[in-house]
Amino acid sequence: MGGKQLRGIKGGAAVKAFLRAGGIKKSTKGSHVNIKMANGQLITIPVTKELKIGLLKDALRKAGLTESQFLELL
Repeated sequence: MGGKQLRGIKGGAAVKAFLRAGGIKKSTKGSHVNIKMANGQLITIPVTKELKIGLLKDALRKAGLTESQFLELL
Protein backbone atom coordinates (compact mmCIF):
# COMPACT_ATOMS: atom_id res chain seq x y z
CA MET A 1 0.00 0.00 0.00
CA GLY A 2 1.25 3.43 -0.83
CA GLY A 3 -0.39 5.35 1.96
CA LYS A 4 -3.27 6.88 0.00
CA GLN A 5 -5.73 5.19 2.35
CA LEU A 6 -3.94 6.77 5.31
CA ARG A 7 -4.65 10.32 4.13
CA GLY A 8 -7.30 12.35 5.92
CA ILE A 9 -7.27 10.38 9.18
CA LYS A 10 -8.03 12.54 12.22
CA GLY A 11 -6.07 12.12 15.43
CA GLY A 12 -9.12 11.14 17.47
CA ALA A 13 -9.96 8.28 15.09
CA ALA A 14 -6.35 7.08 15.16
CA VAL A 15 -6.31 7.08 18.97
CA LYS A 16 -9.47 4.94 19.05
CA ALA A 17 -7.93 2.51 16.53
CA PHE A 18 -4.73 2.15 18.60
CA LEU A 19 -6.82 1.54 21.72
CA ARG A 20 -8.78 -1.18 19.87
CA ALA A 21 -5.43 -2.72 18.90
CA GLY A 22 -4.62 -3.23 22.58
CA GLY A 23 -3.10 0.11 23.52
CA ILE A 24 -3.64 1.75 26.90
CA LYS A 25 -4.19 5.50 27.17
CA LYS A 26 -1.47 6.77 29.50
CA SER A 27 -1.74 10.54 29.62
CA THR A 28 -2.84 13.63 27.81
CA LYS A 29 -0.79 16.80 27.56
CA GLY A 30 -2.39 19.64 25.69
CA SER A 31 -3.76 18.24 22.46
CA HIS A 32 -1.55 15.11 22.47
CA VAL A 33 -2.38 11.65 23.80
CA ASN A 34 0.18 9.06 24.87
CA ILE A 35 -0.73 5.43 24.22
CA LYS A 36 1.30 2.49 25.50
CA MET A 37 1.04 -0.45 23.15
CA ALA A 38 1.13 -4.11 24.18
CA ASN A 39 4.71 -4.40 22.84
CA GLY A 40 5.83 -1.69 25.30
CA GLN A 41 6.19 1.12 22.75
CA LEU A 42 4.83 4.56 23.58
CA ILE A 43 3.00 6.41 20.79
CA THR A 44 2.14 10.12 20.95
CA ILE A 45 -0.74 11.26 18.75
CA PRO A 46 -2.03 14.84 18.31
CA VAL A 47 -5.82 14.57 18.65
CA THR A 48 -6.98 17.90 17.28
CA LYS A 49 -5.96 17.68 13.63
CA GLU A 50 -5.47 15.49 10.59
CA LEU A 51 -2.36 13.32 10.93
CA LYS A 52 0.56 13.57 8.54
CA ILE A 53 1.50 10.38 6.73
CA GLY A 54 5.01 10.18 8.21
CA LEU A 55 3.77 10.50 11.78
CA LEU A 56 1.08 7.88 11.23
CA LYS A 57 3.45 5.41 9.53
CA ASP A 58 5.96 5.82 12.38
CA ALA A 59 3.19 5.18 14.93
CA LEU A 60 2.10 2.07 13.00
CA ARG A 61 5.69 0.78 12.96
CA LYS A 62 6.03 1.33 16.71
CA ALA A 63 2.68 -0.37 17.34
CA GLY A 64 3.61 -3.35 15.18
CA LEU A 65 0.60 -2.88 12.90
CA THR A 66 0.40 -2.97 9.12
CA GLU A 67 -1.52 -0.30 7.25
CA SER A 68 -4.29 -2.76 6.40
CA GLN A 69 -4.61 -3.90 10.04
CA PHE A 70 -4.86 -0.29 11.16
CA LEU A 71 -7.48 0.56 8.53
CA GLU A 72 -9.62 -2.37 9.71
CA LEU A 73 -9.54 -0.93 13.25
CA LEU A 74 -10.80 2.50 12.17
